[in-house]
Amino acid sequence: MPMNALRDSPGRFAGLLVFAGLSLILAACGRSPAPAAATPAELRSIIKEAYTYGFPMVDSYRIQYSYFVDQANPEYKGGWNEVHNVARVFTPQDKAIQTPNSDTPYSFLGADLRAEPLVISVPAIPDRYYSLQFIDMYTHNFAYVGSRATGSDAGSYLLAGPTWKGEAPEGIKSVIRSETDLAFVLYRTQLFNSDDLEAVKNIQAQFKVEPLSRFAGTTPPPAQAVEFIEPLSAEAQKTSPEFFNVLNFLLRFAPTHASETALMDRFARAGIGAGKPFDVAALSPEQLQAVQEGMADAWKAFAQYKAEEVDTGKKSSADGFGTREFLNNDYLARMSSAVLGIYGNSKEEANYPAYFTDSEGKPLDASSSRYTVRFEPGKLPPVNSFWSLTMYELPASLLTENALNRYLINSPMESQLVRDADGGVTLYVQHDSPGKDKEANWLPAPKGPFYMIMREYWPRPEALDGSWTAPPAVRVTP
Repeated sequence: MPMNALRDSPGRFAGLLVFAGLSLILAACGRSPAPAAATPAELRSIIKEAYTYGFPMVDSYRIQYSYFVDQANPEYKGGWNEVHNVARVFTPQDKAIQTPNSDTPYSFLGADLRAEPLVISVPAIPDRYYSLQFIDMYTHNFAYVGSRATGSDAGSYLLAGPTWKGEAPEGIKSVIRSETDLAFVLYRTQLFNSDDLEAVKNIQAQFKVEPLSRFAGTTPPPAQAVEFIEPLSAEAQKTSPEFFNVLNFLLRFAPTHASETALMDRFARAGIGAGKPFDVAALSPEQLQAVQEGMADAWKAFAQYKAEEVDTGKKSSADGFGTREFLNNDYLARMSSAVLGIYGNSKEEANYPAYFTDSEGKPLDASSSRYTVRFEPGKLPPVNSFWSLTMYELPASLLTENALNRYLINSPMESQLVRDADGGVTLYVQHDSPGKDKEANWLPAPKGPFYMIMREYWPRPEALDGSWTAPPAVRVTP
């Protein structure tokens, strides 16, 4: 999915905390007095809630900072408001996004919509699957363009931010609204095999992005520069209270949604809000402990959700991807999906059965076990486009090196898979080769813990309504 566009950061103002006791100082500086300070117990509760709410935003910023801001970063793609094509699939050397998709070459667009909208144009693509996934700063998937959503014809679409009040000019198929000033558009173009790469490059070269003023031939409005703060690392954002400085920076670009007004009022009691400083150095020992415990509580809630909902198959990680309306402000589901594979598609675009445990509920580990995944005759994943099963090593959640340079098995490989006597297909999931006669069906695993994600692109109804379920990973007894 891939499954990840701006990165989180710590650069911040020192000074002026929002807890009571500094109210007189704030007033003397011409600022409004801070709200009444939360007790340590209240602070811990608010921090847990705010961390759960903000994790997808902060992790998304971490990624997008590396893509569109930090020119020294090996993951850097280029500037904002330009489409950047990568004419290859992901490998173990790609480390910015956890649980990356290695099925479809990507194109990336970091959209800064503060000054004016962007016009996004696509060519006719009748021979293969493609999609443009529109992701706001919350990681809501707020729109799609592509094979499923809009068809295979060429077209131009207007992407507008929350404050734009203009009218679309002639030649625009539809207006797509982002509720945040910064957005991410993730393009996927299906690659059939290694010989197909030039065809993908040709399609990518026809993806076009331009400001509305250029498209319409008008004078561009002035654009204010943004001083992007440096992000925390993926590890640091798990435990560092500086996380909330990053979140406060990001909330400047995310106008409060009507459904979250009371939530933001509650967060303000902990010093969390758009543009607020979160002075970690000014926290008392009791407050610092409450903040750290609240962050740890959020991770405990995630672990419980994963164990009880995702690992048991009650929910797919795709249950945490979609529009705001679909998610209905379920912040734990949104955090969970961001942790397990940020930038996953909405269910109707791609479904993601996950393999974290075997058929007995035990964690997958190829240092001591071998596994099979068997599709009964006629029971390969039901999709309108294509499917894949991808291997990820733990704890990195990245693709894993192996002798075959094979990171997945997918539907374009179906003709090469060896069938069982009854016509079914058995995949061999293990570290060492299952033997030359079975290597066509071998998905190499690391010599240690791992998980797998199945991707069903443009799934058919039976893949979504439960009438078809992914077969389990069965541990092979020696």
